[in-house]
Amino acid sequence: QVQLVESGGGLVQAGESLTLSCEISGRIFTDYAAGWYRQPPGRQRELVATISRGGTTEYLDSVKGRFTISRDNAKNMVYLLMNSLKPEDTAAYYCTQGTFIGRDYYPNSRWGQGTQVTVSS
Repeated sequence: QVQLVESGGGLVQAGESLTLSCEISGRIFTDYAAGWYRQPPGRQRELVATISRGGTTEYLDSVKGRFTISRDNAKNMVYLLMNSLKPEDTAAYYCTQGTFIGRDYYPNSRWGQGTQVTVSS
């Protein structure tokens, strides 16, 4: 059964950077796309970034130019580099595996425990 373990969150000041990591096990890593979601306090979960099996990336408009998603197929890892963090980036961040149907990403893995990112102003 697929397992996802996120790490790398923390408390930072606005303008600083963090890199989130996600270790995925339990099925063939290269068979799936991957994505990062976040859930701000009191709000619904939203898709932040995706990366296809071939490495094509897509981003939520509010993080374009600041966040970079990447994958290491040799290590079964997915990363999210977050630069120029803003207080509105404060959220619990979750990684997923999934598939694309057209341009739409559909997660098909269980959710990990998430990692908390808090950005102070």
